[in-house]
Amino acid sequence: MAPRLAVVSLLLLLGLGLCSCGNVHIVYMGERHPELHPDLVRDSHHGMLAAVLGSEQAAKDAILYSYRHGFSGFAAVLTNAQASALSYWPGVVRVVRNRVLDLHTTRSWDFMRVNPSPSGRSGILTESRFGEDSIIGVLDTGIWPESASFRDDGIGEIPKRWRGRCVAGERFNTSNCNRKIIGAKWYVKGYEAEYGKMNTADVHEYKSARDAVGHGTHTASTAAGALVPDASFRGLASGVARGGAPRARLAVYKVCWATGDCTSADILAAFDDAIHDGVDVLSVSLGQAPPLPAYVDDVLSIGSFHAVVRGIVVVCSAGNSGPYSETVINSAPWVLTVAASTIDRTFLAKITLGNNSTYVGQTMYSGKHAATSMRIVYAEDVASDNADDSDARSCTAGTLNATLVKGNVVLCFQARAQRAPQVAVETVKKARGVGVIFAQFLTKDIASSFDIPLIQVDYQVGTAILAYTTSTRNPTVQFGTAKTIVGELIGPEVAYFSSRGPSSLAPSILKPDITAPGVNILASWSPSVALSSAVGSVNFKIDSGTSMSCPHISGMAALLKSIHPNWSPAAVKSAMVTTANVHDEYGFEMVSEAAPYKQANPFDYGGGHVDPNRAAHPGLVYDMRPSDYVRFLCSMGYNNTAISSMVQQHTSCQHAPKSQLNLNVPSITIPELRGKLSVSRMVTNVGPATSKYRARVEVPPGVDVAVSPSLLTFNSTTNRLSFRVTFQAKLKVQGRYTFGSLTWEDGTHTVRIPLVVRTVISRFYVNA
Repeated sequence: MAPRLAVVSLLLLLGLGLCSCGNVHIVYMGERHPELHPDLVRDSHHGMLAAVLGSEQAAKDAILYSYRHGFSGFAAVLTNAQASALSYWPGVVRVVRNRVLDLHTTRSWDFMRVNPSPSGRSGILTESRFGEDSIIGVLDTGIWPESASFRDDGIGEIPKRWRGRCVAGERFNTSNCNRKIIGAKWYVKGYEAEYGKMNTADVHEYKSARDAVGHGTHTASTAAGALVPDASFRGLASGVARGGAPRARLAVYKVCWATGDCTSADILAAFDDAIHDGVDVLSVSLGQAPPLPAYVDDVLSIGSFHAVVRGIVVVCSAGNSGPYSETVINSAPWVLTVAASTIDRTFLAKITLGNNSTYVGQTMYSGKHAATSMRIVYAEDVASDNADDSDARSCTAGTLNATLVKGNVVLCFQARAQRAPQVAVETVKKARGVGVIFAQFLTKDIASSFDIPLIQVDYQVGTAILAYTTSTRNPTVQFGTAKTIVGELIGPEVAYFSSRGPSSLAPSILKPDITAPGVNILASWSPSVALSSAVGSVNFKIDSGTSMSCPHISGMAALLKSIHPNWSPAAVKSAMVTTANVHDEYGFEMVSEAAPYKQANPFDYGGGHVDPNRAAHPGLVYDMRPSDYVRFLCSMGYNNTAISSMVQQHTSCQHAPKSQLNLNVPSITIPELRGKLSVSRMVTNVGPATSKYRARVEVPPGVDVAVSPSLLTFNSTTNRLSFRVTFQAKLKVQGRYTFGSLTWEDGTHTVRIPLVVRTVISRFYVNA
């Protein structure tokens, strides 16, 4: 999920928003006919628009983009009547309104053991040659090309297959590209059609691929940043910063701007260009919150579909609306949807009270502390006259008496209506306080505070500090310096904010697919603007969100494509999902940060936490072809014409299955099990030609499961085999989701997929 500090904080608090606005419409016409030159496709778009608008000049003035590489269509400024007229035009699949989407590491790659093996044994990093010549496209806020993470030392010539280019703009020249950043484009027409011409004098922004806010620089360097020694965020998390695929190339597509807005017209144009340019992986850390649009109306689903059909792995963030169920976004089965989890690093500071009692809390404040003890007050005791006690207790905006707060540290308690420590900090700052202790339901995600100290503690510690303040006439406190703690924290755990499944659009498709580090991640940042008056600008910053976990998987996808260039996007996804871990580093079952903490399940993490080295050689993969996705679209009830135009081939859904249960994804999810049901899957052997795999089932509670056949035998002539899994409900009740797994084992490989089942009664609602 992080532009300039104020914008980032807002996005993190609000999650992924959605609005339908303006008069910009996208006329989507499906797959481009391969025999038509892109220039002819563009001319046909202009001709169609001119026919509806009445003149060539009107069409020229109205059109924003002509999508003519990866698919066919255009974006234009239209009235509702004009858009309606175009929707009946031959060849038009959909006409949809322009929408505005929002944006959703020194340690994380080591935590996942993606490093050169000191023992000489080959790991994914060495085997992939550090992702050499893989090309990662990043749709985000741009890039800060001068960052040390984007040096091209030791990187060879640009791959000859690359067809992209660097587009100059404000404070960005073609010379800002190199052998690391091999492409840079920016898209503002959709944004300006909605909001008017961008005036960079009014908002700190660059009309170019240059990143003014930091988010795009952070995600790009996480995926493919070069090695940077002595990196840190003001002394915290110090070490060698690097991306997952340090020798991969980067293609930058700036679609999001300093306001935090990214319009669908601009995003679709970026997808179209990326397909033409020749990227291998697309990293997309943005999206729109539920309710989710139909796949044929969603630009991320449309753009990613055409990319995947051409062999491009598309990786998307799952959203930051957790821990609530059914909040996961970017749920198309052809994309890799990434949840966020923690690592084994945190940042702690000592709290010493005037009675010499000592406690420890989480903090990322790295500024100066007072040399002497400071007076501490309880927020409710320094409330303004008209403030509600509960609001004051949580330091809600405007609830504190500045006269009583001035010069003091304030103890605040999280409340149902005010959960954010950042809000408490701003409230105390405005009241001229000098520090905040925020007692809360504690998670590993640490809030940023740059001007005054913020230390986060749990309710138990907060209550103990409160007891001290109420029993002492002049209570005082002193803060220690923040320290980086590594290897003393159990991880991974699914992050509190990470959006959860099941998918609200297609519950038979398990989402998210996988989880990766997304909490307190250090990566490059744009020094374009100061974080605060006290801190100034920085070159590296710590941030959290599924926006941070997404590029971890993008970097890993680049490594896998370097090792297995002929693998399909589905094979890459399967390799990650089936080799993922569902246990933490100490062998305990993974935990999910919720309220309270609970054992994690596939709706939290999909297949589990990514294990890059195992994914390089998964043994078996659940592969898919474009025709599988077509059958899926049929099962969603979309009409033949829309699907035929989307895939540019005649499609009849008459005999297509009505269920998505047999789509060959690396999971089995049955939202409605009535009695007995069989599901089929097919696996492809990508390991030793001659091998035997036996099935092992962890049965979901309340269900009987049988696998047939339970032994798969591969040889030099047979590398694809199918099997059936039969589920039988034990109870005739309206049940809840239960979880298990199916694992194929050959003595070397362990190929695991989640099983997710909910029993239902056919006539449960008949008398409602």
